[in-house]
Amino acid sequence: MTTFDSQLAAQRLTQAWDDDITRQITDYIAIPAKSPAFAADWRALGHIDTVVRRAAAWAEEQQVAGLKLEVVRMEGRTPVIFFEVPAAHSASTQTALMYGHLDKQPEFEGWRSELGPWTPVIQDDKLYGRGGADDGYAIYASIAAIKELQRQDVAHPRIVGLFETCEESGSTDLLPYVDALRAHLGDVALVVCLDSGAGNYDQLWLTTSLRGMASGTLKVEILTEGVHSGDSSGVVPSSFRIVRQVLDRLEDSKTGRLLPASFHCATPPERVAQASATAAILGQSVITNYPWVHADCGGAQQIALPTTEDPAQALLRRTWEPTLSVTGAEGLPALKDAGNVLRPYTAFKLSLRVPPLVDAAACVAEMKHILEDNAPYHARVTFHADGAANGWNAPAVAPWLTQALDAASQAQFGAPCGYIGQGGTIPLMNILSQGFPKAQMMVCGVLGPKSNAHGPNEFLHLPYAKRLTAAVAQVLASMP
Repeated sequence: MTTFDSQLAAQRLTQAWDDDITRQITDYIAIPAKSPAFAADWRALGHIDTVVRRAAAWAEEQQVAGLKLEVVRMEGRTPVIFFEVPAAHSASTQTALMYGHLDKQPEFEGWRSELGPWTPVIQDDKLYGRGGADDGYAIYASIAAIKELQRQDVAHPRIVGLFETCEESGSTDLLPYVDALRAHLGDVALVVCLDSGAGNYDQLWLTTSLRGMASGTLKVEILTEGVHSGDSSGVVPSSFRIVRQVLDRLEDSKTGRLLPASFHCATPPERVAQASATAAILGQSVITNYPWVHADCGGAQQIALPTTEDPAQALLRRTWEPTLSVTGAEGLPALKDAGNVLRPYTAFKLSLRVPPLVDAAACVAEMKHILEDNAPYHARVTFHADGAANGWNAPAVAPWLTQALDAASQAQFGAPCGYIGQGGTIPLMNILSQGFPKAQMMVCGVLGPKSNAHGPNEFLHLPYAKRLTAAVAQVLASMP
């Protein structure tokens, strides 16, 4: 048994990425393995099965000693990859669990002319394409990190991997697999989740919290068919105006503040302090990294304004405050097809982000009541929820993990580990925190500035991914 050599790990894992892993992820990006919520015919399409089969085959080809890997399938559910690797030079019965997913968000519009969601392109050390950063790289980085531990013959715990294909649909298939595999998971003492973000590309970042999410479709119907707007407007209320009225019950449209008190919670003091520390590191980039539009205001170009210009407040607003977004619409013809017709209905896809300590399912129930009750003009107003996933607030970080994260960050990046909350949702984290309340959580990832997961021009920052892989290996080697 030897001591972990961080410099050697960096060299060899960089080589592994250059020789093989980057190509594997490039091939993965080209496959439109959209999550079931966006591809109901995913079985017939076969794309999810393809990416699972390829990732599993690659993992087995890496000759990781003792690796046992299985593609687990339950009737009517998306598959998961589960693997286990025995401990080395350790009598501990504890386990480290590595997690990621292989399903993807849909294409979205607005990709640069030379880019596309399913056309992998490397520019300036960035691998563009859907799913590479969120987070198809995870299983490849996990196996590579374990292989490096074995090559250095260092002590490491028993390691299991769980990689799902339903995360972008809210992980609705995951809990039955976790229940079925619970005996195989063992005594999980550390969770390494590679599906999160980074404040910059200059250091390792630990995610401290995640917001919950609920989504659904709000539909307002006022007519059975469209009618001439000149004949009907003034008598028939616009369905769009009714949508505006019912949404005003939920959100202050001037400030964006959600009105129901139950959607809010107090921010823990330690998270406020961490936000201030992170703001000191990142400065105004917390705000300026977004692709703000420039508008002509009286002949002068003005940049669009954020809700706050205080970086610490910006961090807290995107992680500990509820927000409502309209992410899709129906009943609205394209501009080129829009005639003088008063439309029969308007439907919006709503995305509600809730703070980490708020019950998302309760918010959905309250939202349905608020939106549907006492409809203006007795219009038919319906809200159909797609589901809800709670957020997550990380447990206190154990001293050994604090030291291991700082040491790995210093070794691979030359800077200490940073701490940051994320506004997105990883449903598994709440499941694991409840099932393994004593486990430490290393939630991290490659989604740094402008990586734009879910949107156009998503990219994987290759130098950061290489260093992160080595950092993960070093933390696993440091687990007591």
